Amino acid sequence: MSAVPLETVIRAEDDRAAAVDVAAPLGPRARMLPALAAVYRAQLSRARVARIPLLFVATFQSVGIMILMRGVVDGGGEARAVVAGSSVLVVAFVALNLLAQYFGQLRGDGGLDHYATLPVPPAAVVLGAAAAYASFTVPGTIVTAVVGCGLFGLPLTHLWVLAAVIPLAGAALAGLGAALGLLAPRPELATLLGQMGMSAALLLGVLPAERMPGLLQYARDLLPSTYGVEALARTFSGDPDWGVVLLDLGVCAAVGVVSLTVATWAYRRAAVR
Repeated sequence: MSAVPLETVIRAEDDRAAAVDVAAPLGPRARMLPALAAVYRAQLSRARVARIPLLFVATFQSVGIMILMRGVVDGGGEARAVVAGSSVLVVAFVALNLLAQYFGQLRGDGGLDHYATLPVPPAAVVLGAAAAYASFTVPGTIVTAVVGCGLFGLPLTHLWVLAAVIPLAGAALAGLGAALGLLAPRPELATLLGQMGMSAALLLGVLPAERMPGLLQYARDLLPSTYGVEALARTFSGDPDWGVVLLDLGVCAAVGVVSLTVATWAYRRAAVR
């Protein structure tokens, strides 16, 4: 009968205990673009049924505003401002108001905990949700712009610029809406902030700037959607100044990057609390 040294037995036990204590390596985090596409598809399918009726409400609201303003504004620069502002208002209703409500509810009912357990970059969650909500604004914005051009006798020649206005204004407003929803301490407050933001877009975006008091004109310059409105309104003239249009779109894009960055920071902050 052979004897095993006590030191050998103890060393073997320690090796087995160390092997148990070592955690299995985690899988790699999802890459940004595939994660963004997955979140976008999930949000799009989730919100399709619930948000389409609200999209009709946003479109009818904007068309109704233009019909009311038709009795006050005859044409010229004021008509261009009304049509452009009403078109971008559809984006504000969905991308700002509804997204603030969504992230406020997500934070209130613990839905952020689900996303926090997934190996998905925080930016993909914010950008995917923002892109999905902004996608719902495309039909309503186009319909509003076409109807507005018919009401005020504006040309349809350069409406293709909506292909740039919608995503850029949508990114700026969606980032702002997501940040409001994530930073609000309660879902009710997130809803209130989203509605106040949409009201600001209505007041400062649809009304012609020339008829506003000086203080409101300064506030208008701080609204992210203002530069999308200005870019679209300039294209309704007979000979648009494309340099200024590109400048407005560039400012709108820069504001969108900043607002989405703030929304991503707000998501990280809310997910770890």
